[in-house]
Amino acid sequence: MTATRITPGLDGAPTDVDVVVIGLGVTGAGVALDAVTRGLSVLAVDAHDLAFGTSRWSSKLVHGGLRYLAQGQVGIAHESAVERGILMNVTAPHLTHAMPIVLPLNSSVSIPGGTFARAGLVAGDALRRVAGTTSETLPRPRRVSTTEVLRMAPPLRPAGLRGGLLSWDGQLEDDARLVTTIARTAAEYGAHVRTRARVLAATGTSVDLRDELTGGTTSVRARVVINACGVWAGQLVEEVNLRPSRGTHIVLRQDSLPGLTVSVFAPIPGTSNRFVLVLPQPDGTIYVGLTDEPISGAIPDVPTPSEPEIGFLLDVVSAAFSSPLHRSDVVGAYAGLRPLLDTADGETADLSRKHAVLTSRTGVITIVGGKLTTYRRMAEDAVDAAVRHAGLVAADCRTRTLPLLGAASRPVLAASEAPPRLVRRFGADADLVLDNARAVTGLGEDELLAPIAEGIPATFAELVFGVTHEGAADVDDLLDRRTRIGLVPADRTRAVPAAERALSLALAR
Repeated sequence: MTATRITPGLDGAPTDVDVVVIGLGVTGAGVALDAVTRGLSVLAVDAHDLAFGTSRWSSKLVHGGLRYLAQGQVGIAHESAVERGILMNVTAPHLTHAMPIVLPLNSSVSIPGGTFARAGLVAGDALRRVAGTTSETLPRPRRVSTTEVLRMAPPLRPAGLRGGLLSWDGQLEDDARLVTTIARTAAEYGAHVRTRARVLAATGTSVDLRDELTGGTTSVRARVVINACGVWAGQLVEEVNLRPSRGTHIVLRQDSLPGLTVSVFAPIPGTSNRFVLVLPQPDGTIYVGLTDEPISGAIPDVPTPSEPEIGFLLDVVSAAFSSPLHRSDVVGAYAGLRPLLDTADGETADLSRKHAVLTSRTGVITIVGGKLTTYRRMAEDAVDAAVRHAGLVAADCRTRTLPLLGAASRPVLAASEAPPRLVRRFGADADLVLDNARAVTGLGEDELLAPIAEGIPATFAELVFGVTHEGAADVDDLLDRRTRIGLVPADRTRAVPAAERALSLALAR
């Protein structure tokens, strides 16, 4: 059993590498994996932690690009559909699953609007086929009756309901878990992955770093430096011009919308193609989102949802469901900032989600824009540009056919006798998680697999693995990123003792 190479701080980090990657969100972790599997030496750093920024604040979806298709952005829609298929079938079948979605045809959706929506789903299904994703992975959309809609989503308001449209898209077990798994895979292939390592200055061939644990500084020489800082990319390279927007979600308990077994796209009254997503989660919560609010000024480390955004989400969902939701139903809320490229005038919701690879005057390669689903393609494009710019000798990109750690086919995962929660979150590595926790703590299986607190399904085995193999350095890392307990503040408070105990046992070994 080997210790992780995801390491907090800079102790023992290399000072001369082919590639330095700055930022360990989904794109930066993807860049590190792409570069190291081409045979390049890699140091990947983040000032905070894995998935500290936008990557952990998503809707946890693997989009097929339907919205972009509706906006006429065919190329982006096709890219999204292709990358969705790679994620669900090759890269991370253990962390993704098909998500049924109901669009209720209620009074907020006119008959022409319903016809337009159905045509969009048919076009999206054609995109799925063109991308090579089979109907076994994502079933075809269809019209469903009012009775079927209410069977799948009993809390919906029946008055004025004239059936619905059932479609399918990809859903992640957890966005931060995907980032952590990518980073762990990169480390397995030999990348040096370091958190708590802040960049003080960067050029195309060097970075100055500060160890945020010790305060010590060091300089690293590189053949090329890649900026994958997302919404903070412009702070590192001033030529990068972004127009971030804030997307807010609220978190509900499942008993706020009892019996809901599918996701619901609740129409926003007065719009023709805008919806609020109601997304049941496997941990007993429901995410509702999202908004699109332009922001200005300094970029915060952790964005804060506004009360008007929370009220807007509650109002839209209440209009579609029988029982109105109240502010007291909201047990958590989170907001993320989209790193939108400022390439045109208009509202942030209308800005392209296309990514771009930019080269600064000093030679720093920046990858920016895009979205979580297309992280692999973004990473490939960034490394291609870096290899060309620096004249590096590197193999071709491998990540299109490279499974992440724990990946296995769905039949293999379904047949696993390992604890189901661990299979959902770690795939074929579920037994490794449990065996590691036994070896580190000496505790029995019952204690390691029991929920760490009443109503919190996370297990002690996961927390221990977060420290020993995933580089968690403190309680925040464990509760806010290795697990997502922190999305519900009341649950987070109750989980702190278990996280502190896991850290104590794992670090004392």
